[in-house]
Amino acid sequence: MPLTKQQIRKLRALAHHLKPVVMVGQHGLGDAVMREVEIALDAHELIKIKLAGMEKGDRKASAQHIHAATGAEPVQQIGHMLTLYRHNPDNTKIAL
Repeated sequence: MPLTKQQIRKLRALAHHLKPVVMVGQHGLGDAVMREVEIALDAHELIKIKLAGMEKGDRKASAQHIHAATGAEPVQQIGHMLTLYRHNPDNTKIAL
């Protein structure tokens, strides 16, 4: 289910103070990185990912791959920072 503009605005405000919990380095998106993204989404629902060491086109492709693989909704991408949200029905932390 896509997020509404009001929900995105609320999630951006909540994510503003967050630090990145997953960092993608020069080796790109491996299995270990994708596992960490899954774990972080299950634990926090709203996370930031730092896509360091990549060109603009590579960052965009990596972000799309993460969205498709995890089922998370993109909240925002500014430069090297990607913010994602995925509702966890077993451990809800954010009420939209």
